[in-house]
Amino acid sequence: MLLPVVFQMQVAVLCYLLLSLLGGDAAPAADEVTYLPGLQKQPSFRHYSGYLNVADGKHLHYWFVESQQNPASDPVVLWLNGGPGCSSLDGLLTEHGPFLIQDDGVTLQYNPYSWNKIANVLYLESPVGVGFSYSDDQKYGTNDTEVSMNNYLALKDFFRLFPEFNKNELFLTGESYGGIYIPTLAERVMEDASLNLQGVAVGNGMSSYELNDNSLVYFAYYHGLLGSRLWSDLQTFCCSGGKCNFYDNQDQNCSATLGQVQDIVYSSGLNMYNLYAPCPGGVRQRLSIEQGELVIRDLGNSFINNQWTQLWNQKVRGLASLHLSVRLDPPCTNSTPSSLYLNNPYVRAALHISPKALDWVICSAEVNLKYGRLYMDVRKQYLKLLSALKYRVLVYNGDVDMACNFMGDEWFVESLNQQVEVQRRPWLYDDEDGRQVGGFVKEFDNIAFLTVKGSGHMVPSDKPIAAFAMFTRFIKRQPY
Repeated sequence: MLLPVVFQMQVAVLCYLLLSLLGGDAAPAADEVTYLPGLQKQPSFRHYSGYLNVADGKHLHYWFVESQQNPASDPVVLWLNGGPGCSSLDGLLTEHGPFLIQDDGVTLQYNPYSWNKIANVLYLESPVGVGFSYSDDQKYGTNDTEVSMNNYLALKDFFRLFPEFNKNELFLTGESYGGIYIPTLAERVMEDASLNLQGVAVGNGMSSYELNDNSLVYFAYYHGLLGSRLWSDLQTFCCSGGKCNFYDNQDQNCSATLGQVQDIVYSSGLNMYNLYAPCPGGVRQRLSIEQGELVIRDLGNSFINNQWTQLWNQKVRGLASLHLSVRLDPPCTNSTPSSLYLNNPYVRAALHISPKALDWVICSAEVNLKYGRLYMDVRKQYLKLLSALKYRVLVYNGDVDMACNFMGDEWFVESLNQQVEVQRRPWLYDDEDGRQVGGFVKEFDNIAFLTVKGSGHMVPSDKPIAAFAMFTRFIKRQPY
C-alpha cells in the first residue's frame, strides 16, 4: 500500500533533519575530484564525485560540476537520464557535460558547449543499481513512486553536503524516461519551501504511453517507413469513425499489423534514436547471447500494452532468469568508450567509487526488468506545476527520434489546454555559418514545446550548439 504523499514528505523531511545534524558547513572535501585521468589539463572549475545516501541503505552516485561562470550565484541544474535503468554519466560524457569521452576510451576533451558554462550541474545515477549507485542489500527492484522519493531525498542530501548552494535557483532536467522521473520528482520538490525550484525541462521524454504509441505509427508512415499497403491495413484494422487506436487495440488483426510496424521501427536496423543517423555496430539481432551473456536490446517504451509486446517481454524475462549475467544494450549505441573509461581503476579511484559498486554499464537490465511503471502519463503532475503559475517548463524534442517522438510530446503539451502565448514559429540560433533555424517552438502560459531540427533522442549530442542556445534561454528566462 502506498503511503499518502504528505506523510511520505513528512518522513523524508524528518530523515533530512536528522542527517543534517551530522552535516558540515561547506562542500565535502573528500568528494572533490582533484585529478581526473584523461585530461591534458585539469579544469579551472571544481567538481565532486561521491554518494548521496537515501532510505534503506541506498547510495546514489553523483558527479557535480560547478559552473564555469559564477558558481556562487548560477543555478543548480539536476540532470537525469532515463531507461529506466540508464546512467546519467552518459549525459555527462557524451551529451552536455564539460568532459566528452573520445573513441579510445581513455581521453577526455573539453566540451565548448557544456551546460556548466552557465550553471552548476548535478548528474545523478538513479535509481540504485544504475551505474555506480548501489544498495547495501543488493536488491534493485523499484518503481516510479519509490524512485521519485529517493531522488527527492538525494537532492536533500546534496544540499546538506553543499549548503552554500541552498539559495541558488534549482532546475530539474532530464531525458527519455526522465519524462516520468522529472515531473514526479517536481511534484515533491514544489512542496518543499527550502528548495528554490524555478522550473523543469524534459528532452524527448516519455510523457504519455498512449500518445507516444499512437503518434509513432504516424511518424513512421510520414517518414516513409511503412508503405501504402501496410498503412492501408493499419487503417482497416486499427481505425474506425475517423479515429485510430494503435495503443491498446484488442483487435487481433490490428495487433498483428502493429507487430509489423514494430519490426520495421525496432528490428530492421534503423537507428531508433535518430532515424537519419547510421547504426553503430551495424544491423544486429534484437536478442542474442554473446560469450555466455544474455544481451537484451532495449525496445524502448512503445507499444507497451500490445499483446505482441507482452509476449515478447515474457520471452525476455524467461531467458533472463536463466542467465546469471544480464545487461541492457540500447540498439545502435556505442557505449564502449564510456565503459572502458569509467571501469578504469584509476578513474574509479579519482571519482571515489565504492568497492561495493558494480562494474559500470550504460544501462542496467536488472533495474529495467524489475522496474514498476506506475504512471501511464504525467498529465496530473504537469497541471499541478502549471497551476502554481511560477515555474518555467520546457518540453523539447529532437525531431528525428523514434523512441519518444516529437509528435507524441507535442500532442501531450497541447492536451494540457494552456493559454497560447506565442503561436508555433521557427526559433533561431547562431553558429559558425551564421543565423540558423534551430527548429520550431510554441509557447503557452509557463510552458513551451520546442523541436530541435535534425536531432535525435540525445539532442545535445546531435546538435550541441542549438542545444546550448535552447538551454541558455530556458535557464535565463529569455524568449526562445
